[in-house]
Amino acid sequence: MPASPVAHPFPALPFGANVASMSSRDQPTALRGPALTFTGDPFRDGIERTLVHEPDAIVAMQDGRITHFGPAARVASRLPAGIEIRDFGKDALISAGFIDTHVHFPQTPMIASHGAQLLDWLERYTFPTELKFADRAYTRRVARAFLQENLRNGITTSCVYCTVHAHSADILFEEAEALGLRLAAGKVLMDRNAPDGLRDGVQSGYDDSLALIRKWHGRGRLLYAITPRFAGTSSPEQLAAAGALWRAHPDCLMQTHLAETEAEVAWIKELFPDRTSYLDVYDHHGLCGKRAVFGHGIWLGEEELKRLHAAEAAIAHCPTSNFFLGSGMFDIARAKHAHRPVRVGLGTDIGAGTSFSILQTLNEAYKAAQLNRNPLSAAHAYYLATRGSAAALHLEDRVGSLAPGMEADLVVLDMRSTPLIAFRMDEARDFAEQLFIQMILGDDRAVQATYVAGRVVHDR
Repeated sequence: MPASPVAHPFPALPFGANVASMSSRDQPTALRGPALTFTGDPFRDGIERTLVHEPDAIVAMQDGRITHFGPAARVASRLPAGIEIRDFGKDALISAGFIDTHVHFPQTPMIASHGAQLLDWLERYTFPTELKFADRAYTRRVARAFLQENLRNGITTSCVYCTVHAHSADILFEEAEALGLRLAAGKVLMDRNAPDGLRDGVQSGYDDSLALIRKWHGRGRLLYAITPRFAGTSSPEQLAAAGALWRAHPDCLMQTHLAETEAEVAWIKELFPDRTSYLDVYDHHGLCGKRAVFGHGIWLGEEELKRLHAAEAAIAHCPTSNFFLGSGMFDIARAKHAHRPVRVGLGTDIGAGTSFSILQTLNEAYKAAQLNRNPLSAAHAYYLATRGSAAALHLEDRVGSLAPGMEADLVVLDMRSTPLIAFRMDEARDFAEQLFIQMILGDDRAVQATYVAGRVVHDR
């Protein structure tokens, strides 16, 4: 249903407008409509104690942050006189912006490439595509397309793999800064088992990463993620250098891949015969700790899960790519078990992942959970897409929830975005069923508006 603004909000910003630089002069603005957020982890504390659903809410924003949130009847009287309120109507849903904890922006041009499992797929599609990123103009074109697709799908924070080229991270950060995004990214470290043109060296990889940290980490809303691609493409010396770099800059994130396929696990055992497990390879080199984000984690043993829990590290669950490459089915119930719960976020994993849509990603996460005999409720799913993914990145104090003081990154969903969804919604018995309908039938068409730092950057 189209929005019915009481007073029209700020118009969509042109690409390249510097949101961050304008936040100091922002006037207060507000959104009205049904809203969903979480005050804690429903896997740990239950849905009833953590899910907040306001059928008629107001979210007010100024200077890039949420200033008010709650039932419209209570909040309206507390707002500044003359504030602009955009009323999205009863068929919308206002939420914290979606968060993607694992994605490869250079793989955007190769999404939907047919037919191989992980290691072959890297050789056949990924590496040839990433070679093109030696060209700066090509890199910028892809970075812009990637970020616009994120915003079109309501993704306001992401943790991103670049290529081995240092300028790939530079350019992505430049474009993200222009939009005012909360974003983490890193240049890939890869010094073996990759083609000419896609390998760096132990020292050059360290030096390039350090220069990028000094330039970008903590600048505005940007964060650096130290990024060894995975143990198969980094020598022990490079992994050790990455660990040393992280020890020197512990407030950075660290991202890599872990136990995505059985064949990969076996290969890593051959490469590192002295290590007790795949995770132990990273742990041995100082790469398992707080703010570590491990992509996939499908084929992990119990001791590895215990270590992830103790380290406050996270797994990025990437169901669409896991199904697409035939890698396996991550068992989220096992990972979140109460005796040693592991932080879990959601990842689109473009381009083995098949959709930028977080709703479609939740659809696949539900199917993976079903096949593991642990059905995933809609409430748990939306938590993963917002506050859960924020917690995986150790950003839950900044993004992922609707609350005063949080950064004003929001997505507004149209709960009747297609004729079929509208028809099905007429039969929904309660809010839980309405949420479930969206994550099974919804896609990019459901994203009515996306707000970054309180300003609309996508408006359907």
